[in-house]
Parts: sequence; C-alpha cells; structure tokens
Amino acid sequence: MAPIAHLGWLWLYASVSLAAVTFSSPNRNTRSLEQLKYSRAHSLGDHYAFDARDGWHAVNVSNLPYKYGPAAHAGRSKRDKKAASKSIGDSIGGAVKNAVKGLKGIGRPEDVTITWYTGHDLQNPSCWTDSDWAPTDKSFACALTLDGWASKPQCFKFLELCHGTKKCVFVRVVDSCAGCKKDSRHVDLTRAAFGQLADFDDGILTVQMRMATEPESWFEELWGPKA
Repeated sequence: MAPIAHLGWLWLYASVSLAAVTFSSPNRNTRSLEQLKYSRAHSLGDHYAFDARDGWHAVNVSNLPYKYGPAAHAGRSKRDKKAASKSIGDSIGGAVKNAVKGLKGIGRPEDVTITWYTGHDLQNPSCWTDSDWAPTDKSFACALTLDGWASKPQCFKFLELCHGTKKCVFVRVVDSCAGCKKDSRHVDLTRAAFGQLADFDDGILTVQMRMATEPESWFEELWGPKA
C-alpha cells in the first residue's frame, strides 16, 4: 500500500502546484502585457488623420524650423468647424474620463525636436535631489530644455510623442537637457523611446508632442520611482 499512498501524495502535490500556477499566471501575464504595451510604439488608428485645424501637423523628418500660415485654415466651412470642435471635445473628454485605464494623450499637440541620449548623460536626473535612481537605455523617459517653452511640461509629467500616426510613445519627464540648443522645444529621449519612433541613425527629427494622463499601473523600470 505504501507505493500507492506515495503516488497519491505525488498526485496531490502536483495538482496543488498546477493550481497555484494557474491562479497566479493571469495576473503576472496581464502585468507583463501591460508593460510591453508601454514599451512599444502604439498607433492612433488606421483612420486617424493629423489635421492642421485641430492643432496637429504632419511633418517630415527634419531638424529645420517650419511654419504654418493662415492658408491652413482657408476654406473651412461652419459645418467643418462644428464637427472638428465636437471631435476635439469628445476625444479629450473621453481621454480624461478613461484616464484610470492607462496612459492617454490629451490636449493640443505641438511640434518638438527630439534626439536621444545614453551613457553618463543618463546619470543624476535633475528632477530628483535625493534619489539613487537614474534612467537606463531601456527606460521610457526624457530630458527637456530649460527655456523655449510657452508652457513647459513639469518634472514627472507624462508626454505622448508621435512620429506620424502609426508610431507614438509615452515618456516621463525626469531630467533637464543642458546640452540641448537653448530657447528651443527640445526633448532628449532615452534610447528605447527614440528607437520606437525612428532609426538611431536619424539622430534628430521633428515630431508632435502632447501631454498625457497618469498611468494606472506603475513600472519603475520604465519611468523611475513615483515622485
């Protein structure tokens, strides 16, 4: 009888172990998938179109300044204005309403210059005075120029950066970019964030930036410790 009893205990142990894996895996897998979502470029949708009337401007890869004249607003009918206004209101309202469900880009975008940084430049991020944490090449964080902003995003805020409509990433402001061109809207990105938007050889390009909501789940390896 001993061998049979022994096999019974083995079967019971295996069943309990399997049950533990079964019940613990969904939460762990869900969190892993959510982190993966924030460490990969996301799309604004197949039918999304940047519209100058809504504040979005599609731009080519460049490090040159560019301007948009009043012609962008020419020929706009009252119906177009009403539809665009409703679309903006619905989009922003929906994003705020669903903020607890994850990061969402909100507000009026603006054009910014982006580059990427690595190595010793990642050390001692200025947004902290007493933290041992520093971003790595795998972080989704950024440094901003000190001046040149009409309304500069503050430390620890989240931003959405989009290169076209199909490549967008969320990053957190953690540092100042003292070496960037003064009086410019310049966002220096960690290597992982830049790599989701463009090839590293591009080096410098112009993209669209807007503010983003706070995330529901927190991943310190991506954004650093909470403030």
